[in-house]
Amino acid sequence: MQQQHVDIHNAITALSCALDLVGVDEVRHGKRVAIMARAIARHLNWPEVDCLSILYAGMLHDCGVSRVHEHHQLTETLEWDGAEDHCIRGADYLSACPPLAHLSAEIRYHHTRWEDLLASSVDHRLCLRANLLYLADRIDMLQAPFLSTGHILTEYPAIIAQIKTLSGILFAPELVDAFAEIADVEAFWLAMEPEYLDEDLRSIGSHIPTTLLDIPALKELARLFSRVVDAKSPYTDEHSQRVAHIARQLAMDFGIKGYELEQVEIAGLLHDIGKLRVSEDIIDKPGSLTPEERATMHRHSYDTFRILQRVFDDSKIPLWAGFHHETLIGDGYPFKNGTKELDLECRIITVADIFQALAQERPYRHTMSLEYILDDLQSRVASGHLDAGVVAKLTENAELYYRLAVA
Repeated sequence: MQQQHVDIHNAITALSCALDLVGVDEVRHGKRVAIMARAIARHLNWPEVDCLSILYAGMLHDCGVSRVHEHHQLTETLEWDGAEDHCIRGADYLSACPPLAHLSAEIRYHHTRWEDLLASSVDHRLCLRANLLYLADRIDMLQAPFLSTGHILTEYPAIIAQIKTLSGILFAPELVDAFAEIADVEAFWLAMEPEYLDEDLRSIGSHIPTTLLDIPALKELARLFSRVVDAKSPYTDEHSQRVAHIARQLAMDFGIKGYELEQVEIAGLLHDIGKLRVSEDIIDKPGSLTPEERATMHRHSYDTFRILQRVFDDSKIPLWAGFHHETLIGDGYPFKNGTKELDLECRIITVADIFQALAQERPYRHTMSLEYILDDLQSRVASGHLDAGVVAKLTENAELYYRLAVA
C-alpha cells in the first residue's frame, strides 16, 4: 500500500492554523492553549509522550468549532451553556480519524467542570488530561484581551488569582497549583507572543521523527477537516466530501490511477479548508455579497493553498486544491493562472466543485436540476472558463455524477 512521509507535528500545527481562522481576529488560540498545557504537564513530570499528546490535543481542541459566532461565545465568557456542543462534535470528528482518535476522549470533556468530572465515571487520568485543556483554554480566554496591548505583565497576577478561586470547582487543584507556580514569572506570558510561539513549536517539532501514513489514514485526516469546514453552514453540509467523490470518479474516467488518484480525492476533501476564515453570515447570506464580503470570500482559496503547503510540501495537493477557482482564460482567483498552469487534476476539481455547488441548495437559490447544471457548465466552457474535455466526460455519465452530488 502506498505511503507518504508526513511530518505529523507540522501537519497538526498547520491544521491548527486552519482552525484559528475561525476566530478571524483572534488567532493562535489553539497554539497558546497547547504550549501552556504542555508546560503545566512537564512541570508535573508527566511522561514526555503524554506531554506531546497534550500539546497536540491543545492545538486541535476546538476542531468542533467552525462557526464564528460560536467561537466568539467561547472566547468572551468564562463559562457558556452551549460549550459542550462543540466538545461532542470535536470528539466525534476525531474518533473517526485513526491517526488522531486517541485524542477524542479528552476533547469530549474539555469544557467540563472538575467537580462534575469527579462525580462522573470517567477515568481519573482522562479527567486530568481533559481538565488541563479546560484550564489552559480558560487562561487564554482571560489573557487574550491583553496580548495585543502590552499590558499582560501588569495583568497576569490578577489572572492567576482568579484561576485560584476556581480550584476544585472548575479546575483540578493540582493543575491550578502547577499553573500558579510556573506562571508567576514574566517569561511564561511573554512566550505567548506570536513569533516566540511559532519558534517554540518549530523547536519541539525538530526533535520528532517523520511519520509514515498510509493512504486511508491520510484520507481520514483530510476527511476530519472537510467535516469541520462543511459544518459552517447547513447549506454546505457534506459539500467537500461530495466534491471529492465526484472528482475521484472523474479522475478514474480519465484513467488516473494509484497514488495520483488518491491525491485528487484528498485535494477535493480539502479544497475549501481556507473557508474557515469566512463568517457564516457571508456564507448564509441570501442576497448579493458586498465588495468587501466578496473579497473575504475570494481569499479562501489562497488560504487553502498556503495551509496545505505546510502539510503536503512534496505533493501537488496544495495546487490542485488551492487553484479550484482559477479559470482557463486566467481571470479566476487568487493567482489568475491560465491554461498552462492548471493540471488536468485541478480542472477536474474545479468542475466537480461547481457541479456539486449547483446541485446543492444555497441561501440565495434552490437546488438546480441536472439539465440546468449541464447547460451552465457548457456556457462556462463556451466562455473559456472550464475545460471542455472534463465537462464532456462528466456529461457522458451525468446521472451518476448527479447522484454523487446529491446523495
